[in-house]
Amino acid sequence: MLSVEPDILTDLPWGQLLVNGLALGSLYALTAFGIVLIFKTTQVITFAQGETAMFSTFVAFTLLTVFQLPFAVAFALTLLFAGLFGALIERVVLRHISTTTILNPVIVTVGLSLILLGAAGWIWGYEIRTFPAPAAGPPFRIGTVVVSQLNAVIFAVTLALMGVLYAFFRYTRTGIAMRAVSQNRTAAQLMGISINRMNALGWGMGTAMGAVTGMLIAPLNYLDPGMMGDVALKAFAAAVVGGLTSLPGAVVGGLLLGIFDSVVGFQVPELRNTIAFSLIVLVLVVRPGGLLGKHEVKKV
Repeated sequence: MLSVEPDILTDLPWGQLLVNGLALGSLYALTAFGIVLIFKTTQVITFAQGETAMFSTFVAFTLLTVFQLPFAVAFALTLLFAGLFGALIERVVLRHISTTTILNPVIVTVGLSLILLGAAGWIWGYEIRTFPAPAAGPPFRIGTVVVSQLNAVIFAVTLALMGVLYAFFRYTRTGIAMRAVSQNRTAAQLMGISINRMNALGWGMGTAMGAVTGMLIAPLNYLDPGMMGDVALKAFAAAVVGGLTSLPGAVVGGLLLGIFDSVVGFQVPELRNTIAFSLIVLVLVVRPGGLLGKHEVKKV
């Protein structure tokens, strides 16, 4: 379960809780963004996002502790690994799965998550480890609100990645091709766009987003094979709330859920998950497609 740093609550807890919630929401948003990106590109709902992120975080841990690489170098190499890992999963596994029913690829991703859990435990063990933080030092103070160095890094990385991704999808040929595939796969294929290439790229980018979350959240909590369970669940909820067809919706859903999680966790921690998922049910009753998603009705 996610936890906030115990020494950052101040005399004005609501302002502090908002900052904490935005930090948690940023991590939810990054993971939800990967889930939505994979779904929009490949039409597959993945339940292995948390485990691929966890596995990538262990790779980062190895680079940091065994090879003694600087955090920035380990971060970049882990993103490269995660991207290739995600593309390999799509190429070797998902591409050969029958999509005659929506459950086939979903069941495969559930199986993949269990395989990665077992593989991580076998390679690195199940003991809890401390993950090196990307930044350390005195926190920043904005009035009575305290922002830790790590939370500042989380905000900065999230904003930077969202900016880069916006530019990628808006201005690059590959990004425009991925948008075309997500909107109309048949028309995109008729225009000469390789669906298989876009699928692999979508999985690679989505997996890399999860890896970023893993490397940023591990210093807050701990590192072990089960570290991403709660995060992945909340990220999937954020993706549903924002809309599985909307990348901006994933970000909005993640931030909203993070704030809600922080406030509720402070007041009634035992109902933290219950109230959060009650919000999801309420949103889907009012807007079945999510806050920014489109509700598609199949015609037969």
